[in-house]
Amino acid sequence: MKKITLLVLISALFFAACGGEKPAEGAQDRDTSYAFGMFVANQMGFFEFSFDYGAFMEGFRDFNEERDTRLTPEEAMDKINAAVTRLRAQEDERMSLEGEQNLEEGEIFMAENGARSGVITTASGLQYEVLSQGSGARPGPRDMVQVHYEGTLIDGSVFDSSYERGEPIEFPLDGVIPGWSEGVQLMNVGSTFRFVIPPDLGYGPRGTGGIPPNSTLIFQVELLSIIR
Repeated sequence: MKKITLLVLISALFFAACGGEKPAEGAQDRDTSYAFGMFVANQMGFFEFSFDYGAFMEGFRDFNEERDTRLTPEEAMDKINAAVTRLRAQEDERMSLEGEQNLEEGEIFMAENGARSGVITTASGLQYEVLSQGSGARPGPRDMVQVHYEGTLIDGSVFDSSYERGEPIEFPLDGVIPGWSEGVQLMNVGSTFRFVIPPDLGYGPRGTGGIPPNSTLIFQVELLSIIR
């Protein structure tokens, strides 16, 4: 969450433009007021919250017009912080439950995949399959490599693909997830491998971007070159 300031207390000005009351003398026109409302909502970044917009507007007006407010600034911050804490707890619980389910489904998937002919499981739990074998050099743990790849979840949904972007990517092997670092070092330049990466070698219980918590990841990787 972004740092919370008294911006929250004054933002409701901009919702007033949508009400049925006659605007105060000198007030901005409706579209300008609406634009400010959009801007403030964006700056607040509280898209996870729903509000009682009537109370929201009341809080603004009292504060903005220097009336006696129902809450002191300190009490207001306590309310806001408590709401943020509740939201974080709810999100943590949601991610924990989702992570447990993903972990169970991933373990089943990897057990079935590991039993397939041609699939090798390393000591770390990484699984790989040679789709085509190149004859070039193998990279070391700190080498920069150039690859084409596609990453999917076990349900087949694609979350990242250099093929879709139309250009390969370059990165150092000591700057990526452990499953990538270990797996690419098994490849000769010119090879294409399929990796199945368990959560502890991927993004773990927090996930990242479009990758849910405790996701088992599948990557098809084509090692194009070692950049030295």
